[in-house]
Amino acid sequence: MTESIVQYTSRNRARAIKGFLSIFLGHGGGQLGLLCLVFFLVLAAVPNTLVGPLETVATATGDFLAPPSSQHLLGTDEVGRDVLNLVVHGARISLTIALLATVISLILGTTVGIAAGYFGGGVDVWLMRLTDFFFVMPSFVLALVITPVLLEVMGRGGEILGFRPSLFVIIVVIGMTSWAFVARIVRSQALSLKERTFIDRARVVGSSNLSIMVRHILPNLVPQIAANGALVVAGAIYVETSLSFLGLGDPLQPSWGTSLSLAQRAGAASAGAWWYLGAPGLCVLAVSLGFVLIGNALDDTFNPRRRVIP
Repeated sequence: MTESIVQYTSRNRARAIKGFLSIFLGHGGGQLGLLCLVFFLVLAAVPNTLVGPLETVATATGDFLAPPSSQHLLGTDEVGRDVLNLVVHGARISLTIALLATVISLILGTTVGIAAGYFGGGVDVWLMRLTDFFFVMPSFVLALVITPVLLEVMGRGGEILGFRPSLFVIIVVIGMTSWAFVARIVRSQALSLKERTFIDRARVVGSSNLSIMVRHILPNLVPQIAANGALVVAGAIYVETSLSFLGLGDPLQPSWGTSLSLAQRAGAASAGAWWYLGAPGLCVLAVSLGFVLIGNALDDTFNPRRRVIP
C-alpha cells in the first residue's frame, strides 16, 4: 500500500514538472529570457577558456582606446586592455554579486512576509511598518548611503568569505535593501494560506508554528518567490552597476559597472570610443531584460488566470 502511494506521488510530481516545463518553454518571453541567461552564465562560468586570463595594465596588448579590429573585437580601453576580455570577466563579478544579493533578499523578504502574515496582530503591524520604510525608500539610495559606511568600517584590505571586502559589502547592502517587495508579496499569500483547512489540521495534530510555516506554508509560496526572485535579480544588477559606476566597486575585480565607471573617467564618450561604453552597457541591459522576461514567464506559468497553453 505504501509503495503504491509513493509511486502515485512520484507520477503526479513527474506529471506536474512536465506540465510546468511544457508551459514555460512554450512561452516566447521565457524562451528568450532563458536563452539570454544561459549565454551569460556560460560567459561567467568559463571566462578564461573564452578570452583568456583577465588582462591588467601590465599585460595589456593594445593601444589607447583602439577601435574594434580583428585583434580586439570590441576595441581596447584607456590602457590598451581588450574590452571583450573585460566584459566577459565582468559577467562573473556582476552575476555573482546580483545572485548572492538576491539570495539574501529572498531570505529576508520571505522570513518577514511569512511571519507577518501568519502571526498577524502586533507582529504584522511592526514588521509591515519596517517593510514600508524599505519599500518607499529607493534601494539604490539606501545602498548609496550604507555602502561607504560599511566599506570604511570593514576596510578595503584582506578577503572575506572569498571576496574582497568591497564586493562582499555590496552583496550584503543590496540584499538588505531590496527585500521589501518580496515581503509584501509573501505576506499577502501567507494571509490566505493560514486560513486553509490543511493548516487547521496541522494545528490539530500539534504542529508548532515554526513547523507550520516551514513545512506547510513555505512550499506553497515557492512559485511566487521564484517569479519575483527573477525580478529581484534584475534590480540587483541595476543597483550593483550604479554603485560600481560611482566608484564603490572593486577596480581589481572589474564588473560591468566598474568598466562603465572607468570608461567615463577616461572620457570615452568625448573621445568617440562607443565600444568602451556600449559593450558593458548592452550587457547590463540584456541580462536585466533576460531576468525580467523569465520572471514574467514564471508568473504566467504559475498563475492559472494568466496561463496560456501552447
